[in-house]
Amino acid sequence: MEKWARVLVLVICLSPAMVECMVRQYKFNIVMKNTTRLCATKPIVTVNGKFPGPTLVAREGDTVLVKVANHVKYNVSIHWHGIRQLRTGWADGPAYITQCPIKPGQNFIYNFTITGQRGTLWWHAHILWLRATVHGAIVILPKRGEWWKSDVEAVVNEALKSGFVPNVSDTHTINGHPGPLSTCSSKSSSKDGFTLKVKRGKTYMLRIINAALNEELFFKIAKHRLTVVEVDATYVKPFKTNTMVIAPGQTTNVLLTADRSTGNYLVSVSPFMDSPIEVDNVTATATVQYSGTLASSPTTLINPPPQNATPVATNFTDSLRSLNSKLYPTNVPLTADHSLLFTISLGINPCPTCPSGNRAVAGINNVSFIMPTTSLLQAHFFNLSGVFTDDFPGNPPVAFNYTGGTPPLNNLHTMIGTRLYRLAYNSTVQVVLQGTGLLAPENHPIHLHGFNFFVVGRGLGNFDPKKDPKKFNFIDPVERNTIGVPSGGWSAIRFRADNPGVWFLHCHLEVHTMWGLKMAFVVDNGKGPDESLLPPPSDLPTC
Repeated sequence: MEKWARVLVLVICLSPAMVECMVRQYKFNIVMKNTTRLCATKPIVTVNGKFPGPTLVAREGDTVLVKVANHVKYNVSIHWHGIRQLRTGWADGPAYITQCPIKPGQNFIYNFTITGQRGTLWWHAHILWLRATVHGAIVILPKRGEWWKSDVEAVVNEALKSGFVPNVSDTHTINGHPGPLSTCSSKSSSKDGFTLKVKRGKTYMLRIINAALNEELFFKIAKHRLTVVEVDATYVKPFKTNTMVIAPGQTTNVLLTADRSTGNYLVSVSPFMDSPIEVDNVTATATVQYSGTLASSPTTLINPPPQNATPVATNFTDSLRSLNSKLYPTNVPLTADHSLLFTISLGINPCPTCPSGNRAVAGINNVSFIMPTTSLLQAHFFNLSGVFTDDFPGNPPVAFNYTGGTPPLNNLHTMIGTRLYRLAYNSTVQVVLQGTGLLAPENHPIHLHGFNFFVVGRGLGNFDPKKDPKKFNFIDPVERNTIGVPSGGWSAIRFRADNPGVWFLHCHLEVHTMWGLKMAFVVDNGKGPDESLLPPPSDLPTC
């Protein structure tokens, strides 16, 4: 059996217990930090002065306490992406969904227990676009025995005034370094960016996180094959690949065996976008360096996949299967109490104050979600009226050819509202996420808070409710918390609503979330205290 020589956390981002339960305590100080690494002309918001932020390491079954102290001028909240907050929705983190944000000068302690999860997840700010620099990794060990050179808020505010797309970033980074292909050099380290030093014959586990704001990414290492073993903190049937694709919000663990001759090998991170949308097309690079390599040794280069390499991305996605073993069974719901069709769309609404008279919008089932001024979870727990309604449509208001032809003109406009969809405790849910081509077909990584779900099917074109379910995979569908809805296609997911509270569902492309591509489920309490939401912590921020 091969031994893992080390564990490496790779955070890819845009720059502009059978054992006793342990309590892990961390302190996050949200501060402004000057940096030259990204050619910064202004300070960036960081955690404990680090970019990326500190890595949290815990073990399955541990209770984690994180004290967040806000020392910057912005409101802040932190989301523990992929952590199943079982009855502890107060610690989930999305601003105005489960909590009021932490105001400047205030503190809040996030308190949650890691249950039934192991692998790699991540944490990030969950208010406006602060996650551009406020993010980091979460490493969950199994039980024993098993940046941006401008102020991102200014970028967002300018886009909101214009009504259209914010400026794209200038580069990508790997562990905070863009590499030599970028015009923005890594002045705080070598000119070649991040370097992973390896020993021939050893096997390394890479924990890969896509923290990019708006782009799916390809990941390759020259002359090496990667063995995929886990996604979103759930094990998968291992398989080998030359190229992996990872959407914003997703995490993937791969094994890298150092089986090549001594030398330097390029690592590349490049965008995947199979529709005519403007993206940052600069490839970030790093280096895998074998021990004993001379300083004068050349680097073996690599050709990243074309930006529109859909077959490469599809082949990777179709290879993902749950482990489905005795120890880690795949408990996919075989029936659905709720069968929902959610159309994921972009559109245009009138805007008298915008220069063009229009504003870009996004929505689910023609609803652009409006963020409340009171936390939805507080409104639900205390039964506050007037904060939200529970009439979110389970199907699109107008059926049409979602991925082709000329759409009805009125479908380019969306209605606005803070509308939730109510679920009974322990009910089973199927959601078909249908991509559309109202403006242009585009990939959408959709993240569900509070639950893992099973991806039982996906395809191109319009979902056919009679034919497509016959091809669903109920044996070993991959289990995730973030799924990419293919450009001009659909993805079908299933989950059991066994976690009471209010749970956000949104596109993890920040530009689309900003435009309203989001909604929330409200899950009622079940029978008795073990099936009920816990009361809020005493230091929960107020709005």
